[in-house]
Amino acid sequence: MPGYKAPLDDIRFLLHDVFKLEEFCAEFPAFEDVDTDTVNAILEEAAKLCEQVLAPIDASGDTDGAKRVDGGVQAASGFAQAYKAFSEGAWGALGGDPEYGGMGMPKTLVSAVEEMVQGSNMAFGLAPMLTAGACLAIQAHGSDQLKQLYLPKMYSGEWTGAMDLTEAHAGTDLGLMRTKAVPNGDGSYEISGTKIFITWGEHDMTENIVHLVLAKLPDAPKGSRGISLFLVPKFLPGDASELGERNNVHCGSIEHKMGIHGSPTCVMNFDGAKGWLIGEPNQGLACMFTMMNYERLVVGIQGIGVAESSYQTARDYALDRLQGRAPQGPLNPEQIADPIIVHPDVRRMLMEMKALNEASRAFYFYVARWLDTAKYAEDEGQRKIAGERVALLTPVAKSFMTDRALEVCVTGQQVLGGHGYIAEWGQDQKVRDVRITQIYEGTNGVQAMDLIGRKTVAAKGALMSSYIAEMREDLALAKDAGIDQSIADRFAEVVQCLEATTQFIVESSEPELSGAVAVDYLDMTGYVAFAHMWIMMLNVCTGQIASRVGIQGGKLSTANFYFAKVLPTISALEAKIKAGAASILSLESTQF
Repeated sequence: MPGYKAPLDDIRFLLHDVFKLEEFCAEFPAFEDVDTDTVNAILEEAAKLCEQVLAPIDASGDTDGAKRVDGGVQAASGFAQAYKAFSEGAWGALGGDPEYGGMGMPKTLVSAVEEMVQGSNMAFGLAPMLTAGACLAIQAHGSDQLKQLYLPKMYSGEWTGAMDLTEAHAGTDLGLMRTKAVPNGDGSYEISGTKIFITWGEHDMTENIVHLVLAKLPDAPKGSRGISLFLVPKFLPGDASELGERNNVHCGSIEHKMGIHGSPTCVMNFDGAKGWLIGEPNQGLACMFTMMNYERLVVGIQGIGVAESSYQTARDYALDRLQGRAPQGPLNPEQIADPIIVHPDVRRMLMEMKALNEASRAFYFYVARWLDTAKYAEDEGQRKIAGERVALLTPVAKSFMTDRALEVCVTGQQVLGGHGYIAEWGQDQKVRDVRITQIYEGTNGVQAMDLIGRKTVAAKGALMSSYIAEMREDLALAKDAGIDQSIADRFAEVVQCLEATTQFIVESSEPELSGAVAVDYLDMTGYVAFAHMWIMMLNVCTGQIASRVGIQGGKLSTANFYFAKVLPTISALEAKIKAGAASILSLESTQF
């Protein structure tokens, strides 16, 4: 089976040349120690871990999977050792709060490491991803005592975290949940209820698991306004940093799933378990949303990570597989056939994969940089603008990136033909694994409704207008840098289309329109945003950067393909949106 190689050249190009990480970090006192040598060292060491430790157990984790053993869960073979290596390298501390043992690196850099981890072994990568999310919520809303007790252990990798939200009868509508929290009178609470779909909710990789559980207090308001967040450890903390007694939280079963078999998805039972409130009573959703933008971005990063792995396999296969002859005649007359990469349709598939992957990678760096600005900028106005940009683009990052990632993985499978359907090559696993990214952390349909409802219509288009203004500014810079006029004109055209479509939606009096066209509108935003990323990349492909091997030629050709062969999708999306909701609503319910 082909091995995973971290895409370091493209990551370095984006971090150093496009997003100028060192200059960006110099604006924030929190990142004063982040320099080029530090960044490159982190990237190189992360690549070694992913290529040499995580990738080799990806396929076996899919085959063997996590198992129920004696009421607990045994991680897939090699996962515990891999998590030990991950923790010994302090990778779980990379973006953590330095006050509690974290390294305090910017999300812009951490995102690159996350791509490598997720791309080399997504099932494994979910464990540190969820731990980091739990740490964010605790750091932002937990008491000083809870932060001092839990964060160092979680950053060090001694303890992992899990997020316990969903119940069997309450998925997206969390207001329907039944899990209860009753005060014990000593500052703790008794938590009772059952949660489902809890990723890494139980395992044997670490000595303790810290659950963040949504539950309702006895006097809570109805609906989502009455949800609180609680920290519930598997083992209660004891004296001298040692674990105390087992808490009343247990795994009832693990799910049998389409993919990510190495990651146990658990049913968790809380039978009067002891927990502590995170944040204020009835403010659990607000506490959760502190980390939700980060988590949803990482789900998008999962998508590009797996899609990149699929692309590598497809590319290497196309370069090696001999089949037929090139349309213009034999290119390797000494061989029995030419490699299939000479065939235009194979090249089309590889170009689609490459163009979408490289734009996805640029886009997650772009959103991560805004996340850093929203958190660390000293100027309140700057933080406000950054927060609004994050709010607008988070659903796009989560949804559009994962939708395109599945398409890329299916295309990667197609490049291999029959071999793509055989487990030996790993393309089937990538399709099965990446599929969940469109579903969890809020389904992509829900993300589309968030974008069009809360972020566009409710804001009267203001958030999108701000982003469009930035895209036009970057286009002007790119024109000054001498980008191809046809690309500049096409980008200006699709930006204008997005602006006009946004205005059409905001001004519509059709009550069903938003729900009917939400996915189409998110896709339009995503394709235009990806075009924006290509404009930003082309803007710096000049001078010394242009002479760098593989950058100028590869980027220009891939950008040309994106604008010529991918971006025309915008026209179809515009037509679908302008068609409104009537055709969707015309069929009677009894006729389905």
